[in-house]
Amino acid sequence: MRRRADWWVLADDMILEYISDEGTGTPKVISREIDKSQGYVNQRCSLLESYGLLTKVARGVYTLSEAGEQYLSEDLDASTLEKSE
Repeated sequence: MRRRADWWVLADDMILEYISDEGTGTPKVISREIDKSQGYVNQRCSLLESYGLLTKVARGVYTLSEAGEQYLSEDLDASTLEKSE
């Protein structure tokens, strides 16, 4: 079972799973795939990046970080992550 943080929402899992499956993702494409607004997905991607779960590889393009992979494989408790400033 994945261990989530108190700031976590279901869309975060959907975003990480999409990027894991596709290799990279943009909020525009992800928003269409998970049926959420682009602005909302953009905010969630930025937050996931600030906690080290995503890596921005280009403007608006994200990939899964090692921590993101560990979370998806249930080897990381997201509540232990600290937000970078």
